[in-house]
Amino acid sequence: MRAAVLTHFGAPLTVREVPEPEARGGEVVVEVLAAAVAPYAAEVFGGERNYPLVPPVVPGIGGVGRVVQAGPDATRLRPGDLVWCDTTVRSRDDALTPDITLQGWSSRGEGGARLARYFHDGAYAELMRVPTENVFPLPAAAGEAPARWAALGLHVIPYGGLLAGGLAAGETLLVSGATGNLGSNAVALAFAMGAGRVVAPGRNETALGLLADRFGPRLRPVRLTGDEAGDRAAMSGAANGPIDMVIDLLPPSAPSSAARTAAMTVREYGRVVLMGGVGMLGGADLALPYPWLMRNSVTVRGQWMYPRTANVGIIRLLASGALDLAPERVRSFGLDAVNEAVAHAAAHRGPFDRTVLTPALH
Repeated sequence: MRAAVLTHFGAPLTVREVPEPEARGGEVVVEVLAAAVAPYAAEVFGGERNYPLVPPVVPGIGGVGRVVQAGPDATRLRPGDLVWCDTTVRSRDDALTPDITLQGWSSRGEGGARLARYFHDGAYAELMRVPTENVFPLPAAAGEAPARWAALGLHVIPYGGLLAGGLAAGETLLVSGATGNLGSNAVALAFAMGAGRVVAPGRNETALGLLADRFGPRLRPVRLTGDEAGDRAAMSGAANGPIDMVIDLLPPSAPSSAARTAAMTVREYGRVVLMGGVGMLGGADLALPYPWLMRNSVTVRGQWMYPRTANVGIIRLLASGALDLAPERVRSFGLDAVNEAVAHAAAHRGPFDRTVLTPALH
């Protein structure tokens, strides 16, 4: 089969023939119809993000595909089934604190690295081998537009954060990083889950305008200036009431002060969920004040990725139409154009811009 291979960091991906995977017990082989190209993929492949990928590797973060072969312990999956392949692979020998690898993308700790050595290759290939528990049936509608449905992988991440924070219908959410690709997904998801209003701070006025045009008066845009006190007052004022929850999805390039300013708008007994990359490339710590946290009974939670059940939930939101993918701008690339796709994703990283690789579609 053909696959796009990262031979070493800083080099373009190379499309070449590689051995076809085979499903063993607890595994499924899927023909990859569409896989999202993350806006920061070029930073990963260039080595700027210091991800623990071990070249040579087929990268790629999950995908839409059809089952080719299922292991002997699969009881419901059949060849030809249309499915979503979740990139978040968990070890099976510790239910309480499983090791995690993002197949073809990243991992956590030595245990995650061991897992990555086995589930090494990701979705930028005609075929992909994944754990059975990472394969989720999709509705027939996804087969009509697999490239559009590939955005599922970019929505399920903030969805996991909203679930972790317990976002409830009617609540006010502040999305720190709302003008970015993942942040704008969090905005769309919050409304799909019934949020009363969403405060969307950012520096990009064009992106703020796109959000306001799509979601109307329940979306409260705030243009940030970099002044902590002034920005905090502006965000609090835009909410027109208490902010129940803050989710942070800022990238590694953002200063910790931006995350802190947003977090400290939350009400007493409010919740803050941290999912972004602040501090991953160095810089100052978040430094939330101890007295403020304690006396306001604020809950702060870190959340990396999402639980398995989030895949089922996000598919339901999409299938029901509660989360609408129609307004999104999708650009598809064949496997041979993988480097063009990576460059396109880097140049189109704003709200609802999607870049997709279609390995098995010729």
